[in-house]
Amino acid sequence: MAVRSALVTGGAGYFGFRLSCTLAQTGVSVILVDIHKPRWCLPEGAVFLQSDIRDYDALYRACEGVDCVYHTASYGMSGAEQLHKEQIESINIGGTRKVIDVCLHRNIPCLIYTSTVNVVFGGQQIHQGDEDTVPYVPLDKHVDHYSKTKAIADQMVLAADGTSLKGGKKFRTCVLRPPGIYGPQEQRHLARVAVNIERRLFSFTFGNPDTKMNWVHVDNLVQAHILAGEALTAAKGHIASGQVYYINDGEAVNVFDWLSPLFVKLGYKPWFHVPVHFIYMAAIIMEHLHMALRPIIEISPLLTRNEVRSIAVTHTFKIDKARKQLGYCPKKYNFDDSVEYYIKTRPKQDSALSLFLKVLFILSILFLLICLFSKPQVQGPTLMQFSKVNPH
Repeated sequence: MAVRSALVTGGAGYFGFRLSCTLAQTGVSVILVDIHKPRWCLPEGAVFLQSDIRDYDALYRACEGVDCVYHTASYGMSGAEQLHKEQIESINIGGTRKVIDVCLHRNIPCLIYTSTVNVVFGGQQIHQGDEDTVPYVPLDKHVDHYSKTKAIADQMVLAADGTSLKGGKKFRTCVLRPPGIYGPQEQRHLARVAVNIERRLFSFTFGNPDTKMNWVHVDNLVQAHILAGEALTAAKGHIASGQVYYINDGEAVNVFDWLSPLFVKLGYKPWFHVPVHFIYMAAIIMEHLHMALRPIIEISPLLTRNEVRSIAVTHTFKIDKARKQLGYCPKKYNFDDSVEYYIKTRPKQDSALSLFLKVLFILSILFLLICLFSKPQVQGPTLMQFSKVNPH
């Protein structure tokens, strides 16, 4: 039996909303659950409920009559959010636990979880990794709390697969692991990079030019989720039950080559190359700066340690399993289209004086912290370990 009624957690987010719209267009009754309201108009056949996935009672009520849950909600993916540990753990682990419990108590047969490649990437090189040969990164080896908590949630969802439901049915779950998402109207990755380019804070490159990573267009990721929902049903022999799938566009790219259309459109081409070690150390300093000043002012790091590793170390994944078992067939998209949309709709930037003062303040603090941290202990285990991974 095909999916008739679905609930999407994180339904007001970029990907969650796009998934909800596509489901509604195929005739599925969709309930979007999110703590924030959507920025876009709801499609016909969709209902929005403003709620927190950590609120068990509200989630239980929302799931009445639902036969499939797409759990896309998470917190702490990038920027300053990566440093808010308590909130990350509460949402990514606690929220996922509530979602699983509600599914079991509501007798909902299908749960698809949107995970991340970061559950297996910890700074080590991965060339065309697959689902069977690349293990989870040990939890104590993650440098960011987002990847750690997503790994825990990823395993929780898979462990729940096969749980008995009322009426003799089985609870079927699967996990999809995408890399970074792009597409028109995406506001997390592209907008953050663009703003820093315009502020002249991203006028450099780093890492080996041969370093590669994957990206996924939002509509390709939507396609994979819908196919996964179908593959959990009896009509498809529950083929996706208990399975993990890497999902991307099927291409590997260098991040700076990938971003070149954005640099060109903004007219600020990177003009010098910085050693990875310096960028990684600067990321450590910025993380400490953020935590120290957080009670007074919110300063978002230009890059976090996890983001530096993601850019500087090759980690690519095969999508053969998704092609074979789900029928996943990614379409070809052009990043230029996303850039064009951003350029047409970008928000007004800060005034020159305001921007100058912000940059001056950050650079002043950075200078002081570099002096403070320029002791032998800066070259601690984490930095040394990273330098062995990628010496460029």
